[in-house]
Amino acid sequence: MTLPAIFLSHGSPMILIEPSPARDFLATLGARFEDVKAIVVVSAHHDTREAVVTASPQPETIHDFGRGFPQALFDARYPALGDPALAKRIEALVRDAGLPATLDPSRGLDHGAWVPLMLGWPEADVPVVQLSVSSQHPPAWHYAIGRALVPLREEGVLIVGSGSLTHNLRAIFVEGRDHDAAVPDWVSQFADWVHARAAAGDEAALLDAIDQAPHGRDNHPTPDHLLPFFAAMGAGGVPLNAKRLHHSYTYGVLAMDAYAFH
Repeated sequence: MTLPAIFLSHGSPMILIEPSPARDFLATLGARFEDVKAIVVVSAHHDTREAVVTASPQPETIHDFGRGFPQALFDARYPALGDPALAKRIEALVRDAGLPATLDPSRGLDHGAWVPLMLGWPEADVPVVQLSVSSQHPPAWHYAIGRALVPLREEGVLIVGSGSLTHNLRAIFVEGRDHDAAVPDWVSQFADWVHARAAAGDEAALLDAIDQAPHGRDNHPTPDHLLPFFAAMGAGGVPLNAKRLHHSYTYGVLAMDAYAFH
C-alpha cells in the first residue's frame, strides 16, 4: 500500500499533557496509518542552510523548548531507533533532484518530531529519520524536497511535515491567551483560505500562501512552521490531492490542522 504524505500541526509541547481535540487526533495516527515501516519527519524546529538528514542509529530526544514548562516534559524520552540506511537514501534522492543535502550522524529528534510521534506511536517501535527545513529557501524549494521523497511512500515510509498551520507566538505570550481562548478572525480566515485552496487543488496559490492568504504574515511572522506543509504537499505527488484530516485551535491563535496528500 502506498502511504500518503501528511502535514501535522504539532502545537506546544504542552499538548502531551493538556487535553484537546488535537491531542486526541494525534493519538489516532498509529491506527490510522498501518504498516508503516519508517517515518521521515520534516520538522520546523530543525532549520538549516541546506537539507540535513539525521543519520544516528539511536537519536536522542532533544528538549528544545525554554524554561517554564513542567519537569515532566523535560523528563520525557522518545527512544525510537534511527535508520542510517534510509537517511543515506534520502540524501541521495535529494541530491538526485539537484538539491544539496548532508547527513548528520549526531543530531537527535527535536520536539517537532517526538511530541506528535509520542502521541501517535507511543511504543516508539517505528524507526524515525528527521529532515530539516531552511528558512533561507522559499516554499518551492521545500516542495521540491518533498517531490524527491515521493518514491519512499511506495516502500512503507510515512513522510510527515511537522509545523503549524498558524504560528504567531507573540500573540500567545504578549497578549496572554489561555488554552481555550477565542479564535480571532485573522487566524480563522487564514486557515479557511488554506482549506479552500487545498480542496480546489490550487497548488500555485498554496505555495504563495503567506503573501496571498488573508493575514498570511500575521499568522507567520517567520515561515519556518509552514515550510513543512510545502514539503508534505510535494511528497504527495501530482496532481495535488489534499484532504484535511483535522481542524481545531489551541490558545486561539494556533490552528492545529492536519492534512493528507496522496
